[in-house]
Amino acid sequence: MAEKLEDLNLPNASVQKIIKEALPDNVNIGKDARSALSRAASVFVLYITSQASNEAQKADRKTLTGQDIIKALEELEFENFIEPLQEVLKEFKNSKTKKSKGSKTTKPNEEENGIEEGEEEIEAEETMEDV
Repeated sequence: MAEKLEDLNLPNASVQKIIKEALPDNVNIGKDARSALSRAASVFVLYITSQASNEAQKADRKTLTGQDIIKALEELEFENFIEPLQEVLKEFKNSKTKKSKGSKTTKPNEEENGIEEGEEEIEAEETMEDV
């Protein structure tokens, strides 16, 4: 897993891009504020991932799915994030479906395991409790 606490942080470039997209063009944000937002976002992602990992473990799975994340948001009372996440997940699946047209759309293992087409999975090799 992570050797240092900093290894768990989100990439600064990604956080900077999200901040830039969220704020009006004429607004600047200081380095300390960017750093604080980056750390806060990292903690939030770890918090949700930990709960989603618990949901997957309850179902005796080692793989996190989009539904695990949605269930984690419900359990942690972040209901206002669920609908936007479901919309983005649906768009993602649709874009994957469009890209895969003309090629094989599902892998044999996906059909056997009941995994929906285009759904990204995150291998949960270790639970967040080990962190």
